Amino acid sequence: MINMSFYVTAGGELVGFRITGHSGYSEQGSDIVCAAVSSAAYMTANTITDIKHIGCELNVDDGDMMLRIFQRDAAACRDILSGLKLHMTQLEEQYSDYINVNYTEV
Repeated sequence: MINMSFYVTAGGELVGFRITGHSGYSEQGSDIVCAAVSSAAYMTANTITDIKHIGCELNVDDGDMMLRIFQRDAAACRDILSGLKLHMTQLEEQYSDYINVNYTEV
């Protein structure tokens, strides 16, 4: 199962995410759930780092991605992270046996 945890401040601002695991929906190379999650996560990270040029903590390993921005950059990243959140919650509705979305206060 893919676990998607959004990092939120006490005030409710999104400041990052962590994705761990593999969905197990299908065999590696043809797993549409993993592909959808990976594609959205990489697009989010690339938009923040390479398009908006916002510094962040970013770690990527097989089946594990973590991105965390500074709270001062939350407003600049609000739409990007909100879009990822919407996408992930919709995927969770469609594939609830393969993806879990939760929130961690930081």
